Amino acid sequence: MITESDLDPALDWRAEIERLRLQKNAVILAHYYQDGPLQDLADFVGDSLDLSRRAAETKADVIVFCGVRFMGEVAKILSPDRLVLVPDLDAGCSLEEACRPEYFKKFRDKHPDHLAVTYINCSADVKALSDIIVTSSNAESIINQLPADQPILFAPDHHLGSFIKRRTGRDNMVLWPGACIIHEQFSEQALKTLKSLHPDAKVAAHPECPEGILLYADYVGSTRGILQYVTESPEQTFIIATEPHIIHQMEKRTPGKTFIPAPGADGSCTCAICPHMAKNTLAKLYLCLVNENPRIEIAEDVRTRAMIPLQRMLEMSTAIPKARHAAG
Repeated sequence: MITESDLDPALDWRAEIERLRLQKNAVILAHYYQDGPLQDLADFVGDSLDLSRRAAETKADVIVFCGVRFMGEVAKILSPDRLVLVPDLDAGCSLEEACRPEYFKKFRDKHPDHLAVTYINCSADVKALSDIIVTSSNAESIINQLPADQPILFAPDHHLGSFIKRRTGRDNMVLWPGACIIHEQFSEQALKTLKSLHPDAKVAAHPECPEGILLYADYVGSTRGILQYVTESPEQTFIIATEPHIIHQMEKRTPGKTFIPAPGADGSCTCAICPHMAKNTLAKLYLCLVNENPRIEIAEDVRTRAMIPLQRMLEMSTAIPKARHAAG
């Protein structure tokens, strides 16, 4: 197996990755939170579920997911007969790590009359223990379809859960106490200061942010929703309260507009860079294609059980737009 220490630093990564993509009939997916060069190399850039569904529609033999581990698992759940690779298997997610399956099972057992509505940012094992999976873009719609007297367990993001509770008026929701380490670090006070410096700027925020951030938002939505909002809005300046690598797509689609990352408590935006997403690099993308490793493997009984709540979500959802093809 070739390792990074074996690589020639003068290697033309883009050319080699293109060669291997064709040779292995691979499709490369990149989440909006990946570094710009990875987004530019991808066949498709988008949200995690969008990308997995789009990959399933292709005739590719190999799916390479530049994102985090649970995203690769979703691709494998939807495309069990494909080889699914990730550049770095250690690229995890704070929400996934905050909701281990053994503890989630105990949580469920304590609330036997509750329906487990689980955010997609969790492991395949937790999905297999859930009743319905939701995304940040469809959670409100799906919960509104449930009977008003149906008690709900919502995991693992309590900020998203709180936002949905406020939007739906569902007081019978019990929230798992997890949070995204990125969105939780945005500072309300620093945002107020930044707003005073840019009074015409519109604030677009992900619902994984704390309520204090969402109170200042002109738009709250998924990463895809935020991208669509700033693209279609006639406004010219935006403060972006989510992982700042999405600004790469914003600048490509709307040259001339200004995008300012929301600040952390120290007034900087560096706190919002996801350390898990940052584990993926061009070198690791090249190596995973060469070595056909690391692979996403899911036990078939777990995969089939995880597919059930995913399928319920798809059946309850309105049509979800496909990921946009990467530009450039």
